[in-house]
Amino acid sequence: MTKAKKNKQLPLIIAAAVLACAALAAVLFSGGETEKGSVIRAGENLSIPKSSVTETASFYSVEVDGVAMEVLAIRDREGNIRTAFNTCQSCYSSGKGYYEADGTELVCQNCGFRFTADQVQVRGAGGCNPYPIFAEDKTETDEEILVSYDFLRAANDIFAHWRR
Repeated sequence: MTKAKKNKQLPLIIAAAVLACAALAAVLFSGGETEKGSVIRAGENLSIPKSSVTETASFYSVEVDGVAMEVLAIRDREGNIRTAFNTCQSCYSSGKGYYEADGTELVCQNCGFRFTADQVQVRGAGGCNPYPIFAEDKTETDEEILVSYDFLRAANDIFAHWRR
């Protein structure tokens, strides 16, 4: 191949590489499953837009007082939104005690336990279940669910070894 032909193809190769990277990023970050993390300070709230919550879990990453944590929200079969911390009541200290969505199910990354939205935010459900965020722990409006800094801060301990 001549040098002139190589010089003409270089912009096409660069453009193709940029498009491939953009497509990969779109695949990895699409679907609204993980919201970009934010820092929550005293007096602030984590805001979960109700319109973004579906039958597939959405994850909301936050940092509170330097501790990374995540809240999950999912709609059950009746359309109710259920919320919990994305850390397992049994497996949290392992560092792998968090959940990933597999369709409409959640899967513990430590023990592999699978469960549905109907099993999230259930009183008295110990064992391998996410720590629930009950109605009294959050504020709901027509458009959003708000989880306060104080409530998030109180959960710092269960995220001490999270994803390590």
